[in-house]
Amino acid sequence: MPSAAVRARSSDFKRFHLRQAVGSPAQHVSLMGLQRGSSIGPTQLQIRFGPQRQNPIQGIRGQRLDTPAQADHLATETSQRLHTRGRPRPMKTLPRGMGTVFKRCNHSSDEWSRCQHPYVIRYRSLSGRQTEQGGFRTQTKAVSRLSEIHAAKSQASSSSGFRQERADRYGRMTFKEYAEQWRLGQRHLAPSSARHLDSLLKHHIFPVLGSRRMNSFDHRVVDDFIRTLEVADTGLATQSNAFDKLSAVLTDAQRLGIYDFNPTDGVKPPQYTPGRATIPTVEQLRNIRQIGDDRLRLICDLMSGCGMRNSEAVAVNIDNIVADNVYRITEQVNQATKDYDRLKHRKSGEYREVPLPPRIRQSIEQYAAEHGSIDGYLLRDPRDSSRPFQPYLLQNQWQRLKRANRAAIPDGMVLYSLRHFFASRCLQLRIPITDVADWMGHKSLDMTFRIYRHLMPGSIKSAAESLDFALVA
Repeated sequence: MPSAAVRARSSDFKRFHLRQAVGSPAQHVSLMGLQRGSSIGPTQLQIRFGPQRQNPIQGIRGQRLDTPAQADHLATETSQRLHTRGRPRPMKTLPRGMGTVFKRCNHSSDEWSRCQHPYVIRYRSLSGRQTEQGGFRTQTKAVSRLSEIHAAKSQASSSSGFRQERADRYGRMTFKEYAEQWRLGQRHLAPSSARHLDSLLKHHIFPVLGSRRMNSFDHRVVDDFIRTLEVADTGLATQSNAFDKLSAVLTDAQRLGIYDFNPTDGVKPPQYTPGRATIPTVEQLRNIRQIGDDRLRLICDLMSGCGMRNSEAVAVNIDNIVADNVYRITEQVNQATKDYDRLKHRKSGEYREVPLPPRIRQSIEQYAAEHGSIDGYLLRDPRDSSRPFQPYLLQNQWQRLKRANRAAIPDGMVLYSLRHFFASRCLQLRIPITDVADWMGHKSLDMTFRIYRHLMPGSIKSAAESLDFALVA
């Protein structure tokens, strides 16, 4: 049978004529919801909305109409598709509160298993905002992802309630109460660092902030704290250290959920810039050795020749010479316990090895030959040989020599300057700063770089000259 065509009558949008191509009498079929100007041709269906021509509806283009029954069926299906055009098909609803799964196409939910369009999930985020995710090839994957999100939301909701309860409990504590509990967890601190922390809390932080509730901190409170230290003429180094400790306590409180943002954010910390270290010249170093006794000369050699700290130098042990040109530093004298202890920035049992110049080795062996040793230790407390030599005794001797020999020990030079001499000579000899940092026992390379950067011989001029020479060669 010849194909048929369905055309809209301008006078009635609900009734359409079915005309056979050979001109047989027309039969009426219903086509509800079709817009004015729409037409279904013999081999394709095109929809007109005013002057703009839209794309053919998927699944209808190319269908042939051989009988009035086929045309009637196509008219009904077309009406349904036009009615839902541009909107997602009915969504499959999962258990209440979980979300929904649907497809953005014109296929009914019964056809989704055969449809190639991806599945989309719709759910509400933890904040209550409607969210969608797409690209799922199967309904199983879409539902699985939705289940994961729902489980995560449930866990976060439970966790959020616990976090809020915890924040309320700690937020009602005073800063002093909270900081004292935080202090108990600082077990990694060396005794000297622990004493310094306790001093900052007791003398600078607690008097100003000790009674304040933890949940009342914001950037204005922190800024007022810094201004209070400035008004009290507190040194910049102390201000900087106090701010660092306050920031550490508040950061810990933020992790517990007391704050959404750290109260120190946006606060300009005290600007403390350490001055350049005073480094003795070779002539000054020679004068210091001449005015001191044998003990001071030995310590001067160890600090300037091996880069030891003064607390490490007083723990010198002849058995730690592990090679002709290597000394192994294994311990120091702790000023708090007044006994031998692990090295700074090292765990118990760890050590570092440093260069041992022949002259320094000779100095150690000569002192041992003249004064003897106890268990290999060369320096002992002059009042009680069973105790280690205390660093404060060395500091007292240094101050006495400095007052009596101002020409030999100029202002600004301290005992620690002897250790700076070692670092400066190494860098001037173009020894890599990584090696120097390791020998000095610094916690990080950044510390060595900040202290001794100005002593490094590299410069734009020398770099340009070296590159020019290489290019010419």
